[in-house]
Amino acid sequence: MQRGTEGWGSGLLGVIIFSGSLPATRVAVGGFTPLFLTSARAVIAGVLGTALLLALRQSRPARGDLVPLAVVALGVVVGFPLLTALALQHITSARSIVFIGLLPLATALFGVVRGGERPKPAFWLFSVAGAASVVGFALAYGGPTSLAGDLLMVAAILLCGLGYAEGARLSRHLGGWQVISWALLVALPLMAVMALATLPPTWSGIGGPAWLGLAYVSVFSMLIGFVFWYRGLALGGIAGVGQLQLLQPFFGLALAGMLLGEPVAWTMIAVTGLVVLCVAGAKRFA
Repeated sequence: MQRGTEGWGSGLLGVIIFSGSLPATRVAVGGFTPLFLTSARAVIAGVLGTALLLALRQSRPARGDLVPLAVVALGVVVGFPLLTALALQHITSARSIVFIGLLPLATALFGVVRGGERPKPAFWLFSVAGAASVVGFALAYGGPTSLAGDLLMVAAILLCGLGYAEGARLSRHLGGWQVISWALLVALPLMAVMALATLPPTWSGIGGPAWLGLAYVSVFSMLIGFVFWYRGLALGGIAGVGQLQLLQPFFGLALAGMLLGEPVAWTMIAVTGLVVLCVAGAKRFA
């Protein structure tokens, strides 16, 4: 029981950190190309993660863990950041909420396939209801559509769900921060080459907001958030804790209201309450 509670608490912290990822990416692509942004954030986080591994003298993963670590790197280090950066050139960050609402379902499905979890039937009812609530809200406020942007987000969600499930499975014996650090190290050579190949021709036209966006997605979205997220999934269960992602869009909108003074509609509060009930129901039957 204590491990489960700690898992849900850790997962919630991870979701709060991730809530700023898409808005920060949206700002960052205003100054950087998607390829450079994806590679630069991975290089920055990879250097920090490697420093942690060396400083704390972590043992190298077993040979059997290398392929799963490569899958994690493909899903959350390369695939999701790159595809969302490309998608956000076609759609707004608000529109992307439509697809973030589907991420818990994708994570739960991969948790069943890769993690061997077997949630109760009622879990799926609450999970689908929560996803439908978020998608319905996002469709009402998500802005104009784009087929290219939507398809890129679907691919991003599938890769991310796989990376989450695979990372959670590894976290059970490697540890949460170790998994993302090793995955970043696995991807570091390729990302470093990509960063050098896609360097901006000039730095003078890149504004402060783009730099702040790059800093956020590098340090928080790419490293610190995963420390809490993978620990939460490992302790509380991939399918169950993964439902906390349903709250991510609303945390992002709440932060926008507090920090940017944007209005918070009553419909957002109502839908958030419904989503909280769905998450609680999913937790009960996970």
